[in-house]
Amino acid sequence: MITVLCGGVGAAKMLRALRLVVDGSELTGIVNNGDDLTLHGLRICPDLDTITYTLAGLNNQETGWGLTDESWRVMKELSELGGASWFGLGDRDLATHLYRTERLRQGDSLNEITRDLLAHFGVDITLLAATQDPIATVFETVEHGNLSFQEYFVLHHHDVVVTSIDILGAQKARPSQGVLEAMANAERIVISPSNPLISIGPILALPGIRETLMARRSDVVVISPLIGGKALKGPADRLMEELGLSATSRGVASYYREIASTLIIDNSDSADRSSVEAEGMRCIVTPTIMSDDVVSANLAEVVLHG
Repeated sequence: MITVLCGGVGAAKMLRALRLVVDGSELTGIVNNGDDLTLHGLRICPDLDTITYTLAGLNNQETGWGLTDESWRVMKELSELGGASWFGLGDRDLATHLYRTERLRQGDSLNEITRDLLAHFGVDITLLAATQDPIATVFETVEHGNLSFQEYFVLHHHDVVVTSIDILGAQKARPSQGVLEAMANAERIVISPSNPLISIGPILALPGIRETLMARRSDVVVISPLIGGKALKGPADRLMEELGLSATSRGVASYYREIASTLIIDNSDSADRSSVEAEGMRCIVTPTIMSDDVVSANLAEVVLHG
C-alpha cells in the first residue's frame, strides 16, 4: 500500500500519476480538511472534492475546482437576491454538498460518505479525511485581522500579508479511523506537492501524525511544490517567505526534514541539490511538472523506486 498526504490540486495530480503505475486499490490518500466550511447550511470539503473530481476526470479545467460542464444558475439568483455569492458553487457541485450534508445529518461519518461518493464517480482510490473532528485553518493578516481559510483564499484572493497561521481544534482532534494505520503499514509514504503550510500543515498538526511519520522517516518521500522558488498554483512561495521559511528547495527541506528522508525537486532546481542535502535529506532531481501521462508516470516511478 502507498499512502499519500494530500491537499488539493497538487495531490490530485500526484494520485493520478501514481495510479498510472500502480493499481488504485493500492493507494490511500489522507486528505487535508482544515479548509472545510459550512456555507448556506451545507458542509463543503474543497480538497476531498477537488481530488475526487480530478481522479474521475470531471474536474473543471476553467476554474481549477468544481465539476466540468457546470452551470451557475443558483449562484446567479443568490447574488441577485443579495445573498453571499463570493464562494462560487456550481449547480452540479451543489448536489455533492447537499448529499454530504444530508448524510452527515443522518449520522453517517465523513469517510463513509466520501467512500460512497468515490464509488459514484468511479474512483478506485481510498480517500480518508485527515480528521472527522472540527478543525479550521485561520490566518492572522495585516490588513484584515483573523480570516478563515476561504476568506483568505477566495474572498481576498490570497492577496493579503499573513503574520501567522493557526489550526484551530487540531490539538483536541483525532485522526480519522484508519489514518495512522495507513501510514504505519504503507510501503511508501508520499507527501504530495501541495502547500506545506496550509495543505499539509493541518494534517501534521493532528496528534500522532508527526510521530508516526518520524518513525517511518526512511520511507517518507516529499515532492517539492516549488519550481524555481515559485508555486505553480496558489500562495505557497509567498506564505513561506512571510512566515520565515525560504521559498527554495532548502526551505522545503527544512520544513520536512524531521519527518521525511527524501526530497524530489525539479530539473530546473538541480543547483539546489547540495543545499537540500545540507538539511539532512536525500535529494532526487527529475521533472516534476505533471504536464502529460509520460512525465507523470516517470515521476511516479521515481517516487516509488528512486
